[in-house]
Amino acid sequence: MGTTLFSINKPIFKIPFFLFLCFIGIVSSQLSTDFYSTTCSNALSTIKTAVDSAVSNEARMGASLLRLHFHDCFVQGCDGSVLLNDTSSFTGEQTAFPNVNSLRGFGVIDNIKSQLESLCPGVVSCADILAVAARDSVVALGGQSWTVQLGRRDSTTASFNSANSDLPGPTFSLQQLVDAFSKKDFTTEEMVALSGGHTIGQAACSSFRTRIYNDTNIDSSFATSLQANCPSVGGDRNLAPLDTSPTTFDNAYFQDLQSQKGLLHSDQELFNGGSTDSQVNGYVSNPSSFQTDFANAMVKMSNLGPLTGSSGEIRTNCWKTN
Repeated sequence: MGTTLFSINKPIFKIPFFLFLCFIGIVSSQLSTDFYSTTCSNALSTIKTAVDSAVSNEARMGASLLRLHFHDCFVQGCDGSVLLNDTSSFTGEQTAFPNVNSLRGFGVIDNIKSQLESLCPGVVSCADILAVAARDSVVALGGQSWTVQLGRRDSTTASFNSANSDLPGPTFSLQQLVDAFSKKDFTTEEMVALSGGHTIGQAACSSFRTRIYNDTNIDSSFATSLQANCPSVGGDRNLAPLDTSPTTFDNAYFQDLQSQKGLLHSDQELFNGGSTDSQVNGYVSNPSSFQTDFANAMVKMSNLGPLTGSSGEIRTNCWKTN
């Protein structure tokens, strides 16, 4: 009689029982829509109320919270690593070039976490707070909603180097954008949709100075108007809106690209005689298609490399490990 993999009397090899359960599919650590339904039933409503209040007080905060989630997910997955302060054992992500002096919203996340720790201590992760807050921010500014899968856990480390290497930059070419998103398994179409997140918020002079002084694919009057608040030297942190309606989640970003009024070099690359021009045109003529594509791409992004099961931890404070 032939030998079987798991012999009742004399197994060929021994494995921990938990791993055996995983092997046969009994144990599953997946994200789910009802993850907190019994352990913290007011989690989603608590996050929404806090986000609505923050965005009502300052509309720009909606864009800041969306960006915080994006910059979290693109660096070692959606694990809340972007929130960690530097420690003696690692340098965090907040001082990496794409993040330094530009990430915002930490106070809003800390406020939400504090409320949730009072309601249900040690249950809701900072990574999940970021994912839900991003969705609620878009909705608060007029965008389409999407269903956020829940159950992410928080990392115990962060990566300064990965933040520098993995996050797309404001001077990227179209090919560099395609490559950066492809590394995270996004299609070019999804990259263009996610870039539409720049329909809300503002950017600092240092991120668009080269464009308004050197680029040729820019409306001249638009460039001149920006130069007034972004001199060739100095004023690095002076702000300009990313599109003509920076507090409304709409398709104005793509309309601006058609007029060569993209604020960042990387923005205008999406409409510059290349392969993505037709998608930009499509989002201008059919605004709802952009909203749907963006929502779908956000679902995909929020599922990048989450820690689940017994991996990571549920931080008590989002800015430090337990």
